[in-house]
Amino acid sequence: MKDLKAFADLIKQPKKIVLLSHRNPDGDAIGSSLGLSYYLQLKGHQTQIILPSEYPLAFEWMKDANKALIYDLSPHDSEKAVKEAEMIICLDFNSLERIDKIGLKVLESKATKVMIDHHLDPEPFADLVFSEIQCSSTSEIVHNIIVGISGEGALQPDIIEALYTGIMTDTGSFHHSTSEEVFTICAHFKKLGLNDTRIQELVLNSQPDKYLLLLGHCLHDRMELYPEQEFGLIYLTKEDYKKFDIRRGDTEGIINYLMMLKSVKVGALVMNQPTIVKLSLRSKGNFSVQEICKVNFNGGGHRNASGGSSKLSLEETLIKLKEVMKVKESVNT
Repeated sequence: MKDLKAFADLIKQPKKIVLLSHRNPDGDAIGSSLGLSYYLQLKGHQTQIILPSEYPLAFEWMKDANKALIYDLSPHDSEKAVKEAEMIICLDFNSLERIDKIGLKVLESKATKVMIDHHLDPEPFADLVFSEIQCSSTSEIVHNIIVGISGEGALQPDIIEALYTGIMTDTGSFHHSTSEEVFTICAHFKKLGLNDTRIQELVLNSQPDKYLLLLGHCLHDRMELYPEQEFGLIYLTKEDYKKFDIRRGDTEGIINYLMMLKSVKVGALVMNQPTIVKLSLRSKGNFSVQEICKVNFNGGGHRNASGGSSKLSLEETLIKLKEVMKVKESVNT
C-alpha cells in the first residue's frame, strides 16, 4: 500500500490525534474511526473522535462511541480539540464540505493531515492520502493499514468488532461492493473470535416500534414505481418527520425495500429534512447513481450507492429527479 511507511513513521511517537468523519455518520464512519482510534491508543497516542452530527442509535452499543465529540452539540470543545491536535485523520470522506463548519478549522490547522477514504475524486487538502476506491469501505482500508504496519497480531477484539461493523454496513450486509478480499478479512475476523451474529442483531434488529409504522407509511403512501424506466422512489415530507418523530437513523434501510423489487434497477429515497432535502440512491448492475448525484445533487459516493442534497423544495427536487430519470407516469402498489 502506497504511503504506508510514511504513515508508520508519523505514528512512531505518541501524539494528540483527532479522528474526523462525515456528517450523518454511518456504520463505516463510526467503525473505521473507532477501529483506528483503538489501534492508535494501543500505540500510546491520545485520540479524540469528532463527528459533525449525532450517529444513529443502532451504534450506541459500540465501545467508546459515546466519547466522540459531536460538533452540533459541542462546537467549542470540538474546535479546541482540532486546534490542539498534532495530527488530524479524516476518515470516510474526501471533501471538507462533508464535515461542514469544522472543515474551516481543519483547513486552518497546522497539524499533519491524513485522509483515509474509498470515494471517488478526493480533494487535495491532506498531506498523506490513502484513497482506495476499489475497497468496500474505509474500514477495510483501516484494516489493511493496521495489518500492514503491525501485523495481524494487532487485531484486538475491539478493533475487529469496529471494523467488521464498518464493512458489514457499507456492503449492505454483504449485498454489494464485495470482493474476495472482503470475505477473506471477515473470515479471519471470525477465526479470531468475532461474534458476527451478535453485531448483526445489534445493528439490524434493534429498531424502535415506530420503525414498522414508518416503513408501512413509506410503502403504502409514499412509494412511486416507474416500471418502464425500472425506477422507484420513496419520499418523506416535513409533516412525515413530525408525525413519526423521525430522528437520526430512523430511515436507515428503507431504500432497500425498493431494491427488493425485480422491476426496480434504480431506487431513490428523498427526505425533506428540517433544513434541506436529502437524497439517497441505489442501483443494480452497471448503472451509476454516483454520476447522477455528482452532476445533479451536489453529492457522490459509489456506483451503486450514493447520496446528495438539494436546496430546492421537495416538490421541485422530485420533479428534477424524475426529469433526470426520464420518467412520466407511475404505477403505485
